[in-house]
Amino acid sequence: MSFSKAAAELNVTPAALSFQIKSLEEHLEAPLFRRLNRAVELTDAGRALAPGASDGFTALGAAWRAARRSVDQTSLTVTAGPAFTAKWLAPRMFHFAQAHPEIELRFSATLKIMDFARDDIDVAIRFGFPKQEEGLFSKPIISEWMTPMMTPALAEQFPNPADLARAPLLHQDDTRNFEPAFDWPAWFRAAGLPPRFASGARFSQADHALDAAVAEGGVVLGRMSLAERDLREGRLVAPYTIALSTQAQYSFVCPEGTQNRPQVRAYLEWLEAEISSLKAYRDGMTFVDAAEVQV
Repeated sequence: MSFSKAAAELNVTPAALSFQIKSLEEHLEAPLFRRLNRAVELTDAGRALAPGASDGFTALGAAWRAARRSVDQTSLTVTAGPAFTAKWLAPRMFHFAQAHPEIELRFSATLKIMDFARDDIDVAIRFGFPKQEEGLFSKPIISEWMTPMMTPALAEQFPNPADLARAPLLHQDDTRNFEPAFDWPAWFRAAGLPPRFASGARFSQADHALDAAVAEGGVVLGRMSLAERDLREGRLVAPYTIALSTQAQYSFVCPEGTQNRPQVRAYLEWLEAEISSLKAYRDGMTFVDAAEVQV
């Protein structure tokens, strides 16, 4: 509702903008604005035209961006949750850059479900229960599981699962609302131990709980997908053999058909190769499905 601000946004002079509006009104054969002393307001015709015009420009912009992405083979924008980005994707980014120097990789870390067209996203790595959405290509890449993790020093103090009855426990809210529950009480039932009340520090993000465990703040029911680097580099250990599994998993998602674009295909192949390192941690573990230990 400002001609001067509209002219600045369009990078034209106010006079040029006024001429364009006048031309539009002549074509419609009706005024779109009432010119007041220091302001303008829409007429009935202007109010009728504005929503559709806005939707049209939004659709045109989305189509233009989609067309640009369809011919772009040198950049790739990936969205994933903040914890997975910080703990798994970002530390490995240089591996992909070394293997594919021709591709510019960009990350958008958010818990929000991004819109591929509106948000200019090429690939999403989503965590949750698998579902097939129309118009999207989806491929499971990581099956999630959890087991108690702690520093080597704490592992000496709590060598057996029963010892966790006196250990400081760390809690994370990102899996609290799963059905079935994927939390400490479920793990204690899986281990055949009396469940403990949910006392101790609580974190909204799983990576923050892992960081607290690394700092010897307590024992965390660590998600393997996020803790692998801390385990590999010795900051944490997983001393017990009981693990809690779930049907929730990470999936590689992109618009149907775009999985064959060179940079998207290269990224999926690289992800699958990197993820293969997680399989080594399954050896010797006894997995109990969270659905089997519900109250």
